[in-house]
Amino acid sequence: MAEKLTVKKESPEKYQKIIDSAIKVFSKKGFFNAKVADVAKQADVADGTIYLYFKNKDDLLISIFEDSMDFFLSEANAKLTPLSDPKEKLRQFIKLHLDLVSKNQKLASVLQIELRSSHKFMKKYKAEKFFQYLRLVEDLITEGQQKGFYKKALDPHIISRSLFGAIDELALEWVLTKNKRYPIELAANQLFEIFFEGIRQESNRCFEGVAKNQDT
Repeated sequence: MAEKLTVKKESPEKYQKIIDSAIKVFSKKGFFNAKVADVAKQADVADGTIYLYFKNKDDLLISIFEDSMDFFLSEANAKLTPLSDPKEKLRQFIKLHLDLVSKNQKLASVLQIELRSSHKFMKKYKAEKFFQYLRLVEDLITEGQQKGFYKKALDPHIISRSLFGAIDELALEWVLTKNKRYPIELAANQLFEIFFEGIRQESNRCFEGVAKNQDT
């Protein structure tokens, strides 16, 4: 793994070109049917070049996942850090995740469908990036509980898992459905309302206006 990361730093453009090509190939042919040679051809590099960056096809798929999670976590932190209203933070988190699904449908297809085809990912990979995602949600909920917005009796870990499951299911439907039944923005807004109303502290109404004024 260390060797791959070293090569990535030395040739980031070629690394990214291979990643982008793999997303196109995996989304079109499927991870199981795709070959490393197909990715090399799409990237216009020799087959052996792929193995300078990645151990095998599974490693390439996992790298797509890790890179996409790094990007999402970076975007989420940049968007959420300036906000002080826990309600708005939760809304923006859900919106950002589903916005990225709608704007990057080939990548979404790979993450929602093809990633599950990898035995290594499903059985052996310790998805630290995914745990970072969950911890980010947990932190949002914990902050809201401390500020009196959310019910303190609720477990932030359970909420984070539940929220991810709901977002993941909507993302999967979006990827699989050709004729979209509703805009992704509507799904994000309604999912937010469902979760917020379920976890909110009834006495938090007086806090919402104060937090909004602090953000403006």
